[in-house]
Amino acid sequence: MTRHQDRILGVLCGFDRMLFRGTLRTISYAQGANAFLRTKGILLKDFAAFAHSCTLDIAAHAERTALEAGRPYLYLSSSSERKEDRARAIAEQDGIEQGLVCVLYCVEPCMGFDVYKNRATEHLELVSRQRKCRFFYFYYMDREFGLLHVRLQSWFPFEVQVCLNGHSYLARQMDREGIAYEQRRNCFSSIDNLPRAQELFDRLERREWAKTLDVFVRRVNPLPGTRLRGVFGYYWSLRQCEFATDILFKDRTALADVYPALWQHALAHLSSPDVMRFLGKKLTRAFSGEAVTDMDRRPEGVRVKHSIDGNSIKMYDKEETVLRIETTINNPRWFRVLRRISRQGRPALAWLPMRKGVSDTQRRADVSRAANARYLDALAVVGEETPSHRILDSVSKPVTKDGHTYRALRPVSPDEAALFEAILHGEHLLHGFTNSRIHPILFPTLPQADPDRRRRSARLSRKLRLLRAHGLIRKVPRTHGYRITPKGHQIMTTALLFRHSDVALLRPNKAG
Repeated sequence: MTRHQDRILGVLCGFDRMLFRGTLRTISYAQGANAFLRTKGILLKDFAAFAHSCTLDIAAHAERTALEAGRPYLYLSSSSERKEDRARAIAEQDGIEQGLVCVLYCVEPCMGFDVYKNRATEHLELVSRQRKCRFFYFYYMDREFGLLHVRLQSWFPFEVQVCLNGHSYLARQMDREGIAYEQRRNCFSSIDNLPRAQELFDRLERREWAKTLDVFVRRVNPLPGTRLRGVFGYYWSLRQCEFATDILFKDRTALADVYPALWQHALAHLSSPDVMRFLGKKLTRAFSGEAVTDMDRRPEGVRVKHSIDGNSIKMYDKEETVLRIETTINNPRWFRVLRRISRQGRPALAWLPMRKGVSDTQRRADVSRAANARYLDALAVVGEETPSHRILDSVSKPVTKDGHTYRALRPVSPDEAALFEAILHGEHLLHGFTNSRIHPILFPTLPQADPDRRRRSARLSRKLRLLRAHGLIRKVPRTHGYRITPKGHQIMTTALLFRHSDVALLRPNKAG
């Protein structure tokens, strides 16, 4: 924001796409489903007939819901058809501003229950397996959330999902308050009152989602009050959520001038291990996941995506005027949340793995917002119009600090470039660094018990004091750790970019 303030209107942060999954946990596993069938007096040999009758009830309810609302009830022969596009086209064609838009249904793969005979025991068993069944998509133009859908599985155990969009929600809220804005598809290119819009957007993080989602599911599933009477209600989890930080540029030219340098910098300097650190995860030898960075050229621009173990950060331009950084969390157990627990009968607080349930929605937002901010911090050096020599000259002469004189830095030399690269590792942007963490990066092939390790460590400490004297790093009080200063980010990144650039690609400044 500081670097490009003359190009930027403001920043907007909040949930984009939110995909909730509802599970009837008491019947979602074989043992619980067996217990339910016993309480209802249903034999395993009659399970298929019972499940099929439930499917017929759901189908009849879906058709009746569409008929009573006077809306289309359509079968899709291909499950790969983009259902939201179909529903959106119907809503625009019929001018639907509120209420049911349509009910679509198709056959899709699912996890469901079936009965098989165990040859070893010669008994019937209820097993969970991959199968196919009908899914019903209820599309609503909701007065609060805009276009959303509720997807209901018609076979036992009747999972449900609700998918909505945070930017559609914000548009509805701003309409109510009379805030003028310009919306282009799934982003806002301008908002008259950004601070108030952000306050409205933040409400999604604190919402009691279970109550809201229960209202939706009661519209589409008739079974809990009839054939599934006695089964506990749906347990709601966030199957997928996207948290976006949108930088609103003044016009297309303002973003076009800086975006190519941003995505090139992201590809060249932000490796997947770096982004792993942005997401709060340390890279260890025990890590066995796959880290992938990819670039996708689209007609409207370039998207850079870093993904690790189901979680990702991506950067792309929206509608040519919005720079979006987006964190997607599909694997929440990567992260920690502070929760109240009981230890030896006493209440205590502990950092535990984040849950999939909606109770940790606020924590998801906090983690995602911080990840986006760290990613933007790493891009903050891009677009500097100051000539490189003016940046590097500030450390190219001796300095005096606390009565000691320190030599000038040689920022493009091999030794100091290697130290810069080690310090700029993504893990250090998040957690800071120490001498002991830098040492194995600089000397990866040497054993820990090397007799010269103490001497190298002392030499490294002197180099870190040199960087402190020049203001590139700062000491964390009462620790052995250091953090990179804004000046350090600027100088070290500029030096590395200059060192690794092809001479043929270097662009002279206006004076040259």
